[in-house]
Amino acid sequence: MRHHNKNKKFGRVTKQRKALLRSISRSLILHGKIKTTETKAKTLRSFVEKLISKSKTDTLASRRIISSRLGGNSVATVKLFDTLAPKYKERNGGYTRITKIKTRTGDAGKEVIIEFV
Repeated sequence: MRHHNKNKKFGRVTKQRKALLRSISRSLILHGKIKTTETKAKTLRSFVEKLISKSKTDTLASRRIISSRLGGNSVATVKLFDTLAPKYKERNGGYTRITKIKTRTGDAGKEVIIEFV
């Protein structure tokens, strides 16, 4: 039974799951929107929204925390602090939108587009 188990495992071990979240969050930050499966998008939403909320306070500590969560990618960190955080300064959450599109023909996986509002 999955009582009190909130995270989705995606059939991966912990390090692979963290690497997956880091890579798709970097892609979302750099490109603005990405196409992925519904489960990955729902997990990514909470991960990225916490990063944006943390980036609203522009301190050295928050920069280091976000850089470590993104795997040390300085380009994504700078974009998060310089463009996305000022854009959502007055907004209290709800920075992303998930739009359902089609199902994949190969395995009938539910695909969505996740993008910034």
